[in-house]
Amino acid sequence: MSVNAKKPLWPVGSLVVLTGLNLLDYLDRQLLAAVLTPIKDELHLSDEQLGTIQSAFMWGYFLTAPIFGYLGDRVPRRWLVAGGVFVWSIGTLMSGHVSALGALVFFRVLVGFGEASFGTISPGWIADLFPAARRNNAISIFYLAIPVGSALGYIAGSAIAAHYGWRAAFLWAGYPGLLLAFVLFLLREPERGATEPTSAVDAVAVAKKSSWSAYLALTKFKQYRLVIAGYVAQTFAMGGFALWAPTFLHRVHHMKNEDAGAFFGQALVIAGLIATLTGGFVATAWQKRTGRGYAGMLALSSLLTAPAAFVAFSAGDLAASKLALAASMFLIFLSTGPVNTLILETVPVTMRATAMAGSIFAIHLFGDLWSPRIVGHFSDRWNDLQRATLWVLPGALAVSAVFWCWLVLATKPHAKREGGAG
Repeated sequence: MSVNAKKPLWPVGSLVVLTGLNLLDYLDRQLLAAVLTPIKDELHLSDEQLGTIQSAFMWGYFLTAPIFGYLGDRVPRRWLVAGGVFVWSIGTLMSGHVSALGALVFFRVLVGFGEASFGTISPGWIADLFPAARRNNAISIFYLAIPVGSALGYIAGSAIAAHYGWRAAFLWAGYPGLLLAFVLFLLREPERGATEPTSAVDAVAVAKKSSWSAYLALTKFKQYRLVIAGYVAQTFAMGGFALWAPTFLHRVHHMKNEDAGAFFGQALVIAGLIATLTGGFVATAWQKRTGRGYAGMLALSSLLTAPAAFVAFSAGDLAASKLALAASMFLIFLSTGPVNTLILETVPVTMRATAMAGSIFAIHLFGDLWSPRIVGHFSDRWNDLQRATLWVLPGALAVSAVFWCWLVLATKPHAKREGGAG
């Protein structure tokens, strides 16, 4: 079959801009974890209330993702993405001006609303920039923003809070987003299916006429279901891990708050950067040879991360705990590119934004919406953060491994993936 002749212009430049914005997205998400201790002290909050603040972001994020998924497959994407960046930046700025829990919860919901637009639509935009053979590598580069942006959030957030107060951290993160939102209007948006066979592109017109029932249609794709089931369990673990790990080092191993944030950020950027690239490029080569490379990388990542996380939260020695935390971060980020590629490629090309929105809705509704608060609840109940993290997080990673090993078995070697995409 022929490929659509209308190729998008400057795909690498567009990838750079979208990756930069994604970096800012994840920087903002992890600011809260970096400043939990000063917020707790100033606003006199319990651990469960601190977990509720993070959950508020998730409510804004996952509840609006299906709306943006529906729009992202049907209307021009540039305005939706730019608007999302602008809204989350306003929410971040206002988070630095609050003096009560309720106000902080409200503005974190607003941040989630804005990030839902960007996070839902941008991966499909990138999928339309690169053909199938190069797509997983491009997606892996886009998601390098997770470890790098998150690390900057931990490092910059804790450092700014130590010198200027926690409010200043939100202000420093908010203003750049307002400026970068306008950069999107310099990009030329690709047509949907621009790098797909012509027959797939012709089907886009049909997708525009479809209804919200498209979300129900996602459930008929077995591989998609298994990808999402494993991703839900992994995200549950990552949500609790991301929020509580620096505080765990501060309370259990008595590191200074800024030192704990700096270590976690540095380990995250180094381990995450190397692992995301390694996992993405190795999975691409593995996929070409066997047809199971993407699924295999997910299974390998989850099988190795669960025991590493157990060691990280059970070790009595600070050095052993830090080493295991770094190993856990490396292993979990091996799956970053492949999991997002599979979300896009286990469904038809006409459902990519819908598939991404369905993923966002599921992984947050059943995943990290609850885990930060659950860890905080058990920490309050037992008066023991170490025990709370040890019981909750490694177990969720083990559940993820079950589903992703099942995915490997459900993927036929060198077979055309279910859904006809890619």
